[in-house]
Amino acid sequence: MPYFRDRAEKRQLLTLGKRETNFTITNNLNFKIMTKVVNILMVFLIMLLVSCKNDSKIDIVESTASDPFLEELSIEIYDSTATNLIDTNATFEILAKGFYWSEGPLWIDELQAVIFSDVPANKIYKWTEKDSLSIYLESAGHTGPDNSGSGEGPNGLILDQNNKLLICQHGDRQIARMDADLKNPQAQFTSIANTYNGNKFNSPNDLVMDRKGNIYFTDPPYGRPENKTGEIGINGVFKVNPEKEVSVLVDSLNRPNGIALSLDEQSLYINQSDSGNPVLYSYDIKEDGSLENGKILFDFLALSKNAKGLPDGLKVHKSGNIFTTGPGGVHIISPDGKHLAAIKTTKSTANCAFDSDQNYLYMTTTDLLIRVKLKL
Repeated sequence: MPYFRDRAEKRQLLTLGKRETNFTITNNLNFKIMTKVVNILMVFLIMLLVSCKNDSKIDIVESTASDPFLEELSIEIYDSTATNLIDTNATFEILAKGFYWSEGPLWIDELQAVIFSDVPANKIYKWTEKDSLSIYLESAGHTGPDNSGSGEGPNGLILDQNNKLLICQHGDRQIARMDADLKNPQAQFTSIANTYNGNKFNSPNDLVMDRKGNIYFTDPPYGRPENKTGEIGINGVFKVNPEKEVSVLVDSLNRPNGIALSLDEQSLYINQSDSGNPVLYSYDIKEDGSLENGKILFDFLALSKNAKGLPDGLKVHKSGNIFTTGPGGVHIISPDGKHLAAIKTTKSTANCAFDSDQNYLYMTTTDLLIRVKLKL
């Protein structure tokens, strides 16, 4: 989730309602002075609102039919098997826009909603067909004294086996479980893992859980000062077992990022968001939970020369194919590394998620939440 690479501070247009104010004019000079004071105060208020990113208005898109950005979205098929997954004329929808860096989408059946992080804003949003966009949880990734918008908020999101929300928290540098019920979210957390060998993690980025309850997660240096490793000294891939014991699985990757399991949970897929070596790795999972036979499943270097973005979040489709973000959008890669298709967003795309029926793919694309129709 290297949102700082291409993030520019976005200024939201805030509209101030005009109010009619009745003045009793007893003196023309007093009226002019009062008018000037009011104008100065109004200008100050506008500047204050615009400069405050945490109170910026998010543009909720009710209709996407006329949005010019839709014309930039497209599907490219490279292998005929991809036509079983998506059509070249598949329908795109822009659901909401105006975020700082949208990440970590997660479909929650219980809410009939997709939730997702806005990392710099330190918030998790919720989108539903019925109610459109709303703030789901504030102070979601950094709960310290200055927790409103540290730039190090929440990132990857999953549900555990008890239907509790697990969050990669950049600011608090841990994997945490939200204690509250999904329908009544509260910024109250229990730490699942926050150190390895007594040293704090860098900035946990993305995570996945297997059927045994083991959590696999990546810990790159994003959000760290000058983008360097912290006290832990490595950019690692870790596993947390149900007893909360932490083990390091990989310590050789420069920028480990998105992570996913194959359908049979015999392979672990890891994206590396390194501009000099942007690749998707595949590792075999041994019986004891360690990894072996690491190999490059797909190399994004050639694609990165002409498109924005790097490999980031990824999800595995029920077909076994991998929907992974990468240069230019989301790429569909087969389990043996064949490039089947590309969902081209033309923007840096951070992550993606399916709904429960895999009828739609939701994509967090820089400042946007987008979805595209898939084949069932």
